[in-house]
Amino acid sequence: MSRTVYNTATSLDGFIATEDHSLEWLFSADGDDALGEVEDFIRNAGAILCGASTYEWILRHEGDKPWPYGTPTWVLTHRDLPRVEGDVRFAGADTDQELRDLHAEMVETADGRDVWLVGGGGIAADLARLGLLDEVVVSIAPATLGSGAPLLAGRVDLRVLDVHRAGDFACARYEVVRR
Repeated sequence: MSRTVYNTATSLDGFIATEDHSLEWLFSADGDDALGEVEDFIRNAGAILCGASTYEWILRHEGDKPWPYGTPTWVLTHRDLPRVEGDVRFAGADTDQELRDLHAEMVETADGRDVWLVGGGGIAADLARLGLLDEVVVSIAPATLGSGAPLLAGRVDLRVLDVHRAGDFACARYEVVRR
């Protein structure tokens, strides 16, 4: 059965990117072990969901290369974004029902594998509110940002499943508690 998992990196003070959507702060720490865990997770994902800012960051860092994931990917956006070679689909989900329908399509496409929510925090909070998010996995970087894009943009109750160290990162896996 597919799980929907928000797997991302965060600063110690709970931001996934700076106010200008930079992730450069993330690469100043020893994260090879954490990166290996993320790569293992990615191999088991059957569908990917991300927001426009995450998609644009990936494009900036990949240059003219094809989409780096060989997994069907949905980008939530209302903007006209550059298209790349690969299975990337653009969608808007303005209502709860549209988000439920999009999620159902991703779960069907994942075919028993995980749905990976890359970012952002608003999408994660909306999925949790609708009872569609199963787990949150965070690699906590040894840095604070003070402001930026929040890890979760809303209340989400969690139960810890695992905590361990990976290089300079503290990695935590949580189950989303259904209210």
